[in-house]
Formats: sequence, structure tokens, C-alpha cells
Amino acid sequence: MELNDKQKNFIHNKLVLLKKSKFRSSFHLRKYMIQYIQNKGMDKIEEHCMAFIDKNLSFYSSLKDGKQTPMKNHPVFIAQHATATCCRGCLEKWYHIPKEKILDDREKRFIAALILSWIEEEYNNR
Repeated sequence: MELNDKQKNFIHNKLVLLKKSKFRSSFHLRKYMIQYIQNKGMDKIEEHCMAFIDKNLSFYSSLKDGKQTPMKNHPVFIAQHATATCCRGCLEKWYHIPKEKILDDREKRFIAALILSWIEEEYNNR
């Protein structure tokens, strides 16, 4: 995913801020997730990321908000918790995207870029 310098800087600053949160900074890629990324490649991880965003975050549901993203089994899920992109409540709190707003393509791409940046940083620093 191509980002301009302003977007890269914003994401970098947000990741630095998230690392100051005891909860957000507790998430890390596990060994089997690193292996999964190696086997599938980042293009496939990006596909999964976009699919999870479309399925679980595009629309607000009061019945499942806060419960739609598992806390294990896939690198994207771990990254969503680490980046506060796991539910609409976190998106509203950390990124000021109103819960009830249907995500547009720009917002989905931003969320994906944030998630993928975190994954790449974790993967490269393992």
C-alpha cells in the first residue's frame, strides 16, 4: 500500500502513541504468525486485512461492537488490537471516526495502512 510522506508520518506518530498504552503495547506477533506471514506473503495479508475491515468494521453494530475481532489466530487480528482498529468504539476513541458512520474507501485504506504498518514493523523487529 503506497503512502505519501504526510500519511507515513501520521501513522508513525500514531504507532508511537499507541506504544505508550499498556494495553495496546502488550500485543505482539507470535512465532506461528511470523511463519504465516512468511508463507502467505504481505500481499495476501493485505487482502485478509481489507476483507476483515469490510466484514467487521464498515458498518456499526451495537450487538457485536467490541466483540468482532478475535484476540488470537491471525496477524491482522493482533494488529487491530495493537492499533486500536479492532472495533468502532476504538476507532471513534483513537481516530475520531464516529461509530455510526459507514466507513468510506479512504477510511478503510487508512485503517489498513495502519494495521499493515504495525505488522511490518513487528515482523521486521522480530
